[in-house]
Amino acid sequence: MQIGLMGAPFGGKTTFFNLLTGSEYVTGFEGNGEVHRSSAFVPDPRINFLTTLFRPRKTTFTQIQFKDIPGVRSENGNRAATARMLDEIRSSDVLVQVVRAFQTKLVNAVAGNPTPLKELLDFRLELLLADIDLLETRIKHINEAKKPPKGSAFQLALLEEILPVLLLEKPLSSVSLNREKESLLEEYNFLTKKPFMAVLNLDEDQLIAGNYPEKEEVISFAADNRVALIETCAQIEMEISQLQPEERAEFLKDLHLQESGTSRLARAAYEHLGLISFFTVGEDEVKAWTIRKGTTAQKAAGKIHSDLERGFIRAEVFHYNDLYRLGSTAAVREKGLLRLEGKEYPVQDGDIINFRFNV
Repeated sequence: MQIGLMGAPFGGKTTFFNLLTGSEYVTGFEGNGEVHRSSAFVPDPRINFLTTLFRPRKTTFTQIQFKDIPGVRSENGNRAATARMLDEIRSSDVLVQVVRAFQTKLVNAVAGNPTPLKELLDFRLELLLADIDLLETRIKHINEAKKPPKGSAFQLALLEEILPVLLLEKPLSSVSLNREKESLLEEYNFLTKKPFMAVLNLDEDQLIAGNYPEKEEVISFAADNRVALIETCAQIEMEISQLQPEERAEFLKDLHLQESGTSRLARAAYEHLGLISFFTVGEDEVKAWTIRKGTTAQKAAGKIHSDLERGFIRAEVFHYNDLYRLGSTAAVREKGLLRLEGKEYPVQDGDIINFRFNV
């Protein structure tokens, strides 16, 4: 999964990126406009328990790729730079807007007082305009083609069907289409079709108080537009992340936080995308695998290796919660909680699976 971080200047986007990835890129006024890339492990206490229990030679957490993307429009009107930034956004699986709610004299002097709702509305408009531009350009190319490619009539009809939605300033994620049309739209990578989340970057006092400018309006906007909201104080959380593990929990507790920014964003992204994790365990490796909710056992096997999917026989399955409660796989077996499942079994979040196969 690749997450693209975006937002207005001075909103703390690069600070949040540094928090998520442990990077140390220059922030604020000295930013160079480049796209920063890095990855982070998805924290999962279940993996920690499984590692302690099985003592594998290797432990593999799920990883998320992050991109810190500068603004959609370049300040100097450089169309090439703008197009490059849009390409970076289009290649992201999830779009996350970092929105400034915090106030400091220095930032206020340059960027003005925080207006979170306006930032959200302005950015959504940028995405809508980019999609309209792409859609109208494609319609023009089809209409002007001397020899229209096969299937262009269906494609043109679909594009003309969804254009009014964008002109009404509604995202394409609000449109319900059949499977054939959805498949065609995926080829375009429309921005307003992508899962969208917002991170409200607060100051320490706001985070503790649970309040910030335009909070009710922001929550209402998020509810109306199916936007997942996360509240953070990126600067303080980044400082906490640099402490010893035993000290972090206490400081997070003081901020009324149960988990780190990385954990909160990963959990929200998984929920928003309908993703779950299953595990494979053993002396060689304990590993988390990410799949979509509803994925069958046979398809989940293919996530590990195509041979397992092709030669799938059965899946030996038991659940993490049962293992955690009973303390050993032997106890799980004794209680009759290990079972054999066929290829159509829908894998559940927290399943521990050993695949039987024959190729």
